Amino acid sequence: MSVTAAQGFEAAGVAAGLKHSGDRDVALVVNRGPSQAAAAVFTSNRAVANPIIWSRQVIGDGTVSAIILNSGGANCFTGHEGFQATHATAEAVAEAVGVSSGDVLVCSTGLIGEQLPLDKLRQGVTDAAAALSADGGDAAAHAILTTDTHAKTSVRTGEGYTVGGMAKGAGMLAPGLATMLVVITTDAQLAASALDSALRNATRVTFDRLDSDGCMSTNDQVTLLASGASGAAPDEAAFTAVLTEVCRDLAEQLQSDAEGASHDIAITVTGAATEDDAVEVGRAVARNNLFKAAVFGNDPNWGRVLAAIGTTSAPFDPYAVDVSMNGVRVCHAGGPDQPRELVDLTPRACSVLIELHAGDAEATILTNDLTHDYVHENSAYSS
Repeated sequence: MSVTAAQGFEAAGVAAGLKHSGDRDVALVVNRGPSQAAAAVFTSNRAVANPIIWSRQVIGDGTVSAIILNSGGANCFTGHEGFQATHATAEAVAEAVGVSSGDVLVCSTGLIGEQLPLDKLRQGVTDAAAALSADGGDAAAHAILTTDTHAKTSVRTGEGYTVGGMAKGAGMLAPGLATMLVVITTDAQLAASALDSALRNATRVTFDRLDSDGCMSTNDQVTLLASGASGAAPDEAAFTAVLTEVCRDLAEQLQSDAEGASHDIAITVTGAATEDDAVEVGRAVARNNLFKAAVFGNDPNWGRVLAAIGTTSAPFDPYAVDVSMNGVRVCHAGGPDQPRELVDLTPRACSVLIELHAGDAEATILTNDLTHDYVHENSAYSS
């Protein structure tokens, strides 16, 4: 059910001819209310697509009636014509579903630097509006995919309310408040300010810590829409906990479908002086190509872990650090411990535990290995 699991929402996913494959490529989600409260977080990349520019303006008043998403083109670095296409898309949605264009968010994903065929996009909006239903969440989830191999959806329930979401992303998964295209809906009754706080707290410990390949997209957006249709008004902390479960589930699904990956790596840093230090150390390892290539080769090369964390500004003594890989402590106090031959890296799941012995804070970063398939897929992406 995805984004239509919560009451008050309709969705659709249709094929408008934007993808050469002929697959679904336009998704529409409409909030029928009674509330249209919303919040969103965006990429922190300074180079942003036209839909991001538009959506940042729309979300300003915390009211959103609909969100339209297309795959098959990023509409980024397409100049004035591209921004007009975004504006025209919002207007087409407004006319089709009877809302204000200033309350329509727009998201795009695909190749940068190519103009979207506006006539096809407009027809896609018309077809999607006609196909809207309370069972349309799964179709919408399929319509936003690019290099993904399958749709990512998640649903959780709180006390009297539901939270459901869909996500796309298989590459360029690096943090910047958001890391991909995600739409989350809830029928809880919450003000936009509460939604914003909950969303930022949830993304901080989930999507922000998914760092598949260290590349930040120009189009990343995570959106939260609330209809209030359940009548339940949860405590903000309780709602944030449920929302975080959905975000974590979606983040882990994105990790497991990362382009070309053969290992899903969880890097947990403990004993850090601060949480920010733990994140910095974990991300340094997650972005180290030597480490990622070693995991691809099933090589528990813990020296590359220590070399990576030594590039950070986090306080620690390199000769106090312990490193474990898949449950085997291969490094103790900055020196060899158990034989690396004891580490089995053949399973897809790979855990790395780094104990800094510098404090009480911890954090986990999710990443993937660096494979031949990843290089091949991204070298052939636009050809």
